Amino acid sequence: MVRNVIGSVLALAGAAAAVCSPFRAWYDGRQGRDYRIQDLFGGITDAQTEVVSSIVLPYAFAALVTLFGVMLRSRLLVASAGLVVLGFTVLWMVRQGQATGYLAVGGGIPGLGEGVAAALGGGVLLLLAAVVMRGRAPRVVGFEEPGYDGPPDGPDWYPPERPAGYPPAEGPYAWAPEPDDTQRLPTAPPPPAYGSGPRQPRPDPYGAGPGRDPFRDDWHGP
Repeated sequence: MVRNVIGSVLALAGAAAAVCSPFRAWYDGRQGRDYRIQDLFGGITDAQTEVVSSIVLPYAFAALVTLFGVMLRSRLLVASAGLVVLGFTVLWMVRQGQATGYLAVGGGIPGLGEGVAAALGGGVLLLLAAVVMRGRAPRVVGFEEPGYDGPPDGPDWYPPERPAGYPPAEGPYAWAPEPDDTQRLPTAPPPPAYGSGPRQPRPDPYGAGPGRDPFRDDWHGP
């Protein structure tokens, strides 16, 4: 958060310096707004021009891109604006050097003015702001099963015998609710009491065994 604030301040300061630079002296007292955009590609001339067709236009475009970059917290947009400012400034310096044969700063001879320094400083501030800014935080997307549309709405989703927070009793990833006292499985009936029901033959304690004849009912051993 702090890095974004510092980067935004640097970006706005750089954009302001770049926009104001054409209204200052660029070379031998001539302001940057007096140079045509065509001069940057065809050579510097002494022809006068309007502000809308001067080199003010690319710097105003860079300032607009900077505003969008600050609002969107986009480091790419801020860096692009800085490259535009530096690119047009360096291109002008190359054309001016070709037209005059040299580039000088001070020394009592015609040379670069404060407008060029403001444009270069604004471009550097924009690039520095792009480095300082943290950018937008990445969006975290949760994992979802394929074909899963989320839980259904309504009070019938959870079984009435289970509290809220348990998964439903239906579906491939759910289990049935545990039975309570009112939903126990049926058990086997208890054995009948002695003397009730049909009579059953009592087992013979002297049944067949070693040394006994199983075919004689009246034989009880030796």
